[in-house]
Amino acid sequence: MRITEQRFLRGPNLYAATPCLTALIDNEDISVAGLGARLLERLPGMPPEAAARLSDCSSPAEAIEPVTMELQRVAGAAGGFSQGLAVAGKPGLLRVVCAYTIEQVAGAALRTARDLVHAIAAHEDFDLDAALAELKDIAQDYAIGTSTGAVVNAAHKRGIPSLRLLDTANLFQLGWGSKQKRLQATITGATNNIAVGIASDKQLTKTLLDQAGCPVPAGETVTTLAAAQRIARRIGTVTIKPLDANQGKGVTTACSTPEEVERAFEFARKYGRHVIVEEFLRGRDYRVLVTGRKIAAASWRRPPHVTGDGIHSIRELVETENRNPARGDGHTNILTRIPLDEIASQVLAKAGYDFDSVPPEGESVDLRGNANLSTGGTAEDVTDLLPEETREICIRAARTIGLDVAGIDIVCQDIAQPLRAQRGGIIEVNAAPGIRMHQYPSRGTPRDAGGAIVDALFGEDNGRIPLIGVTGTNGKTTTTLLIAHAARMAGLRTGVTTTEGVYIDGQQITKGDCTGYRSARSVLTSPDVDFAVLETARGGILKRGLAYDRCDVSVVLNVSADHLGLDGVDTVEALAKVKAVVAQRASRAVVLNAEDDHCVAMASELAADVENKVEVLYFSLDADNPVLLRHLEKGGRAVYFEDNAIVLADASRHEAIVDVRQMPVTLKGAARYNIANSLAAAAALVASGFGKAEIEDGLRSFVSDWKSNPLRTNLFDVDGVTVIVDYAHNSAAYAALAEAARGLSPGRLVGVVAAPGDRRDADLVDIGRTCAAGFDELVVYESENRGRSAGSVAAKLVEGIRQAKFEEDHLRVELDVHEAIRAGLARCVPGDLLVFGCGSDISELLEAIRPGSPEVAKRIETEAV
Repeated sequence: MRITEQRFLRGPNLYAATPCLTALIDNEDISVAGLGARLLERLPGMPPEAAARLSDCSSPAEAIEPVTMELQRVAGAAGGFSQGLAVAGKPGLLRVVCAYTIEQVAGAALRTARDLVHAIAAHEDFDLDAALAELKDIAQDYAIGTSTGAVVNAAHKRGIPSLRLLDTANLFQLGWGSKQKRLQATITGATNNIAVGIASDKQLTKTLLDQAGCPVPAGETVTTLAAAQRIARRIGTVTIKPLDANQGKGVTTACSTPEEVERAFEFARKYGRHVIVEEFLRGRDYRVLVTGRKIAAASWRRPPHVTGDGIHSIRELVETENRNPARGDGHTNILTRIPLDEIASQVLAKAGYDFDSVPPEGESVDLRGNANLSTGGTAEDVTDLLPEETREICIRAARTIGLDVAGIDIVCQDIAQPLRAQRGGIIEVNAAPGIRMHQYPSRGTPRDAGGAIVDALFGEDNGRIPLIGVTGTNGKTTTTLLIAHAARMAGLRTGVTTTEGVYIDGQQITKGDCTGYRSARSVLTSPDVDFAVLETARGGILKRGLAYDRCDVSVVLNVSADHLGLDGVDTVEALAKVKAVVAQRASRAVVLNAEDDHCVAMASELAADVENKVEVLYFSLDADNPVLLRHLEKGGRAVYFEDNAIVLADASRHEAIVDVRQMPVTLKGAARYNIANSLAAAAALVASGFGKAEIEDGLRSFVSDWKSNPLRTNLFDVDGVTVIVDYAHNSAAYAALAEAARGLSPGRLVGVVAAPGDRRDADLVDIGRTCAAGFDELVVYESENRGRSAGSVAAKLVEGIRQAKFEEDHLRVELDVHEAIRAGLARCVPGDLLVFGCGSDISELLEAIRPGSPEVAKRIETEAV
């Protein structure tokens, strides 16, 4: 049993709107009696529904999915759903789909499931405890901290998107593009670096707060024991702590004798050279959370403690409390386990106890001198008890230090009373305050501290920039660039992904096929983007899913045969389902081709989704298209082509916005496919709220040359022969290109054609037939064979050409691209037109013509820069 393929779909995908792992498993015809029952013995906590399915399972491959899900759950990173799917035409394979929350855990769980199932099936030993321990370690290594998670979850509730910027750090981006905010724990991108430095210097913090009129304890910073003891004699009972430590590290309270001061000083020195000796404020320990100019929450923090029962020792009581599911290691859970260490021993000794003492029933025994949750403390919400004076003091303290999010530590007898009247004061200001005590108090009302931080960051905004997703078989790049160009003309900084690269505000930052998850993410993480237009290809959806949870507008241009037989997509219907993933993520509108049956079917599926209603805008080259007309009759909006004009329409108004002959991209109206792309772009812009004049300016000024839209109907003059260089690589694209070329020249039409080698034989033959129908002369070459032997792709194209009864005298095969271009040009006379299809770079044309026409090559090269 082998895992033959594994992919992490990190965004909305073919199977779900949430991340999931998909894998292909060898599904050999093997039946193992009692397999499910034996697996359940090893995994007894499996949820009932999954256990019921597994109990009768005898197929090792089919057992992988429920076992993977259970392993994730036990590791503490449960996924939401799973399924096993048969692979059409491949009975020896099973596709497993498992949702996940932590990618690294999911991958490890799948491998562990495979090994466990294999061992159980073969009656071999398997150390499940060790495997689970490893999974739990992975889960802990990659888990999101409780405080960070609270803020991120609050953002999601507000509809604000998030991106984890590093798998091993709690560094997040909330929002997209120019509206993004950074978050690490509870430090935000707006947190002042100087303020963080001030907060980490406790003495400087106290000095500034004192100057601002905030009550603080008296004290000084020292570096020697003698100085510490001298200050303690002057002040009386003191608290001793490191100058710049956090989480209560190195803190000792209520030191009154020289010996206690000495022990406390040495303890504090473990965490820093400089030590604060300050007045010990008597009372309870409180934490007030300030976000922006508001009080978000307040808690009474109690030191870690146990309550005696007269039977069990303190050690036993702590062990019992640490088994509380709410307690975990570090910050991984709501509460932290109580440590039995030297500090706890010293605190107990002051009270006359040790670890083996049995306290009387009902007596509360503290195990720490401070109340930090990170050392096992608990918290009780007291937000509603804060007097107005205390609220104002805390907000002033945060603003004095310069923090947008601050944890103000207060010691006083009763937080409900004014601070000054009871000689209470602020003992610290924290720049990265933990908020789990407020989100999950041990007692009292939970407070949405994460939501308060999000409110302070975003106000009423949702952190989203306008986003348009563009997909389809042909025309994606041109349509994407048309939309982005219009947006830039309107003054917006655009982020664009295409087959040619990633562009930020018109500048290419990455070159290559950038139509997948990673490239889209690079746009959404750029702070210089106000408006995103993302070309989204089939491969990107299948390999990683979408990089966005939703977009404002989706555009599906068309669905025709291309890339079939790859990645489990064998039919045009299956390809349409992949493209529909983009349509399904629209939150505002979906632009669909009224002349494409698969696009029309998507509209029906969207209409059936009663929970997520979005507007459908149709576009059509045919003004009398029945789908479009019915849509308009029902009050819908559409864009169509009539009398050489692009027309915007609804039930009551039809308005021409631009003559296509004035649009360079349409080649004076000859390139109907680019008219269709322009219709789609206009519809997307309308749906996004652009005005008529902005749309007209954008469409009229876009030029599809090598600089702005490489390999998309780029025209060149080579010694009187018009040459079109285009990326066309499937039947629909070649047919459209030949039709446009016929409209440009009365001369003969010569095609220099190829196709990618990863297409099916039948598709290559069909491309050949299409080219035979469209061109007068053909030269066949080979581009990317992608695993096929030399000459085999060309042979299939020629097979299709001959099936169309194409005259042999007008057909030539030259496998080398440069020789093929030269052979094609040799068949031309001035006035003819040559189409170079399946081009990958302008250099192919330049190198072909340079030996015979160096001046022409130099001119074209200069124009292309």
